[in-house]
Amino acid sequence: MVHDRLEDSSMSEGSAEDAGLVIRKVGREVFAAGAYTRAAGLEEMAARLRELGATVVGGEVFGREEISPATLGFALTRVTGGTEGLGGAHLHGIAGAEALPLVLDGQPVGAIWESADATECLLSGIHATDTTAARPLQARATFERMEEALALADMDFSHVARTWLFLDDILSWYDDFNPVRTQFFNDRGVFDRMVPASTGIGGSNPVGAAMMTGVCAIKPKSDQVTVQAVPSPLQCPALAYGSSFSRAVEVAMPGLKRLFISGTAGIAPDGKTAHIGDVAGQTRLTCEVVEAILQSRGMEWDDVTRATAYVRYPEDAGVFEQTRIARGMPELPVIVTHNTICRDDLLFELEVDAVK
Repeated sequence: MVHDRLEDSSMSEGSAEDAGLVIRKVGREVFAAGAYTRAAGLEEMAARLRELGATVVGGEVFGREEISPATLGFALTRVTGGTEGLGGAHLHGIAGAEALPLVLDGQPVGAIWESADATECLLSGIHATDTTAARPLQARATFERMEEALALADMDFSHVARTWLFLDDILSWYDDFNPVRTQFFNDRGVFDRMVPASTGIGGSNPVGAAMMTGVCAIKPKSDQVTVQAVPSPLQCPALAYGSSFSRAVEVAMPGLKRLFISGTAGIAPDGKTAHIGDVAGQTRLTCEVVEAILQSRGMEWDDVTRATAYVRYPEDAGVFEQTRIARGMPELPVIVTHNTICRDDLLFELEVDAVK
């Protein structure tokens, strides 16, 4: 299998940002990461993917500028807030296959593409339509909105492998959010099948919704494709302390294995926060946990195609790079952004996707 890595730091959005671009191509999938937070930069990123024969199927941007997914031509999860100078964008492209856009109520919400083995779908920018409703009501409506978008691809929630959940002012209502998600999963029989991997983290959005979300879904065409939850060798299941997500999910199909590692933080095996007040200690532990999950599935850091590092305080933005160097880890397609994490004593979180 061809595994191309294209490292490109030649692009920039001008003197205000030094936005090196990393593009990694694995088979027909192309992943781009860079410190681009403006529309012009995202257009440049998309142009580079198109030069490689890829269609952009979705992405996410962490930045303050208003960006129109309709103008860009693909769905986008937009997360605002944080600190100027931090953030960036991830874009996902598909080469060698037709990717069809999904449009809901006139807005791009994702894309669908086919292979001999599976139908795949990426949704971006999903939120409740009534942004004035109470936050728990918006949370339920957002999950139902995911279902509406999945139905466009002839899918339902049973096909969801991973979610990204960005909750505005997360600490003020995370305890209210978790029962909503758990009830929805109960209603849809999720606990009888496989609980998706997920990131649940703080982040406002330009539409003023309680939460902005993304979804990855896989619909196998044969028993040669498996989608299964993966435990963490170093942490207890998140379900053990009331959070309804799997530590990781592996998608395996002929010739390809993909691993979605959920948002991971410095949590001890008993589910309690470790290294309280020590961002370096939490970051080291997080990297150890993520590495253990990768290795449990026969992967290494070199297989990472996408990573986002979240810091509670902007002055800690360099802690991941310091930890990466100290541990001898390779350079990663990572963006660092300033977001509130789901516990007030967690200072760092890392999510990772890997493909082999």
